[in-house]
Amino acid sequence: MFQNFIDYLSEFGALGLFIHSFIDAIIFPIPALLLQIPLSLVNPSNALWLATVGFIACLLGSPIGYYIGRAIGGTVLYKLLKKEWVDKATDLFNKNGEAAIMIGSFTPIPFKVFTILSGSLRFPLWKLLAYAAVGRAVKFYAVGALFYIYGRSAADMVGDVSLYIFAIGIPLILLFLYLRKKNRQRKQQKSEVADSAKDGS
Repeated sequence: MFQNFIDYLSEFGALGLFIHSFIDAIIFPIPALLLQIPLSLVNPSNALWLATVGFIACLLGSPIGYYIGRAIGGTVLYKLLKKEWVDKATDLFNKNGEAAIMIGSFTPIPFKVFTILSGSLRFPLWKLLAYAAVGRAVKFYAVGALFYIYGRSAADMVGDVSLYIFAIGIPLILLFLYLRKKNRQRKQQKSEVADSAKDGS
């Protein structure tokens, strides 16, 4: 049934990808990548435009998934998606929400898990959109650039590139979050020292 729906969307080209990516961020269980690749394969010169369409649609759909999470809660995810996906995403959120969104933006875990969880856990919407923009841009444009540069031969490279992005991106994200945490700690320590100096005077 899902494949028939994707085949139907493919007939509309970029508009079909827009719809797929939009509902992918809300509830649809099949990632938009599975439509982006065949559409890019048909016309590689159009691949960057398709990446842009998918990226924008994902960001537009994310707030809807977020508010579904706020209204209904995470229980809806267990009814509609695999339990292991939800459990892994929840574990990531409990450790660090920002890292969960950025990592989830280009992992096999469907992105709607993270948009709905963000809402159900009351994670700030602006942070969801900001971090999702970074992670989803990497995923959409990496695939788009491959097809634009290498043409139809890029179809054999997508799997390897996704693995490389994951292997390289995760350490960079963790390093960024670690440095940001240390910077916040330094600012807090300076603030505490300044407050102590004021109290002493």
